Amino acid sequence: MPEEGHRRVMAFDFGTRRIGVASGQEVLGTGQPVAMIPARDGVPDWSQIEKLLEEWRPNLVVVGLPLNMDDTENEMCARARKFGKRLHGRYHVPVEMVDERLTSFEAKGEVMAAGGNRDFGRNGVDDRAAVLILETWFGLQDNRAGN
Repeated sequence: MPEEGHRRVMAFDFGTRRIGVASGQEVLGTGQPVAMIPARDGVPDWSQIEKLLEEWRPNLVVVGLPLNMDDTENEMCARARKFGKRLHGRYHVPVEMVDERLTSFEAKGEVMAAGGNRDFGRNGVDDRAAVLILETWFGLQDNRAGN
């Protein structure tokens, strides 16, 4: 495994209809949208996820945790945690959860600012939210390192 700071990291924005995916290098601290995977009541096409993991070969996977504004968990948190555990169990990749509050809201704002319409599902909101989740995780690593 690469030394800390040089890992490839993949992030997932878990949703019941779509799961956004982003990837990035820890040393750069930025992510890029990779895919939006359709889900059926939160169940993804696992073969699509497997293909992405094989292609991008992340050293770590980050899954967004949609906490309530008062830091409490909700049903979506439980589902996101379950998704993270399944990723780890199926593909044996380390998984970390990260607070994703407001990332979808911010991603929608970015899509609208770039000229997107209100049909968010077709305009990259979920994969953009995954980028924001990834960049949030990178920022937490910087804070831990004292940067």
